[in-house]
Amino acid sequence: MLKKFLPDEHVQSVFEIRPSELKERGIKGIITDLDNTLVAWDQADATPEIVQWFKLMKENDIQVTVVSNNNESRVTFFSEPLNIPFIHSARKPLGKAFRKARKEMNLNKEEIVVVGDQLLTDVLGGNRAEFHTVLVVPIVQTDGLWTRVNRKIERQILGWMKSRGMLNWEDKEWKK
Repeated sequence: MLKKFLPDEHVQSVFEIRPSELKERGIKGIITDLDNTLVAWDQADATPEIVQWFKLMKENDIQVTVVSNNNESRVTFFSEPLNIPFIHSARKPLGKAFRKARKEMNLNKEEIVVVGDQLLTDVLGGNRAEFHTVLVVPIVQTDGLWTRVNRKIERQILGWMKSRGMLNWEDKEWKK
């Protein structure tokens, strides 16, 4: 069961996710989390770097949909100025929002990656929906209340995985 929490890949940030590499693997779409994946959880607007990343994906015909557990106003405020499709109040790791995003992108499961900073929501949900999952290091080390609870559980899961040789990366951020 704990293998459902194991991401297929781990990167330091979304900026390591490049369209050329995605295309080589037949990936045409990204379902991405918002808070602490694209911007800090307490930052309302996209940074210039994130704006450029979205532009790069669009120029390379990679669809991106933001799927967030956060509320409508938060996700709308971030996504609408960028003209990025989004799903708010997603209830990840439940599968409904992942299925909706896939359907709206009109892509097969094999053509989509799920990107996020949390094992208990993004990775578990993406794995349960049978997508390729990419875990990113959280942008900031502060979190809202529920995410702080999740992080404690995540550290235990990652410790278990590491003790069994299941992790192929080392990340000082997860050791805290």
